[in-house]
Amino acid sequence: MTVTVRVPAKVNVQLAVGGARPDGFHDLANVFLAVGLYDEVTVTPSDSLRVTCSGPDADQVPLDRTNLAARAAIALAARHRLSPDVHIHIDKDIPVAGGMAGGSADGAGALLACDRLWGTGSSLPELLDICAELGSDVPFSLVGGAALGTGRGENLSPLDVGGAFHWVFAVADGGLSTPAVYGEFDRLTAGTEVPPPVASPALLDALRTGDATALAGALVNDLQPAALSLRPSLAATLAAGTEAGALAALVSGSGPTTAFLTKDAESAESVAAALTASGTCRTARVARSPAPGATVTGA
Repeated sequence: MTVTVRVPAKVNVQLAVGGARPDGFHDLANVFLAVGLYDEVTVTPSDSLRVTCSGPDADQVPLDRTNLAARAAIALAARHRLSPDVHIHIDKDIPVAGGMAGGSADGAGALLACDRLWGTGSSLPELLDICAELGSDVPFSLVGGAALGTGRGENLSPLDVGGAFHWVFAVADGGLSTPAVYGEFDRLTAGTEVPPPVASPALLDALRTGDATALAGALVNDLQPAALSLRPSLAATLAAGTEAGALAALVSGSGPTTAFLTKDAESAESVAAALTASGTCRTARVARSPAPGATVTGA
């Protein structure tokens, strides 16, 4: 038997970051929106646990037990006293190390696929509990749609979205380490009063009503100054997309992918073409949101 699960990328339409906690994490008000760029994770019984990967930048994906997909299989197997003997194949389409939770998506996808393959019948709360152990973004990759993440992002509250939003994602050369970006955030905010993170009522209302113009005015990413500090060239990409007609631009999560909100699908294609021609990014991808979470597409 083989099970295939499709999992979406995400964009943080608001990423409010509090000061560093004693455990090294940061409290967040993290408004997730799943977008229509997907990885596919396929699991097949095997003599041992192994991971393979294909697609753009597949050579940058770890194929050992540090991969979140492998860790997900190990965690689920441990709960049910099984041996995690499975071949996990990841067909990548989400940018690698790009601030769009591609690794987290693979973890969520492998978890759901192994649950179906092994017939362990885990409930959604049980799966979300394992997701939270794997990483802060993994629970949202499982459920998709739109949600507010609090704590370090793993505590999710679903949000209503009143319509489709159209995006362009400019993919940069190379990646950015999420821990490095948070470390730079701590350096840049050292000696200042970092306020507790709170979700923006205006942003939540814009999502609820499906108002792209209002959402554009409310987008915020507290990690953007840190990402730009580590990768100053991203400023040129943000400027190119804005000049091409995007309603708003921001660094996606910890970067280096940059996200551009547009008024409609036609505008998204135009902005993507301009970004590609600008030479400020490696490629530009068009997607709409919200998108469903991890979904079994074949068994």
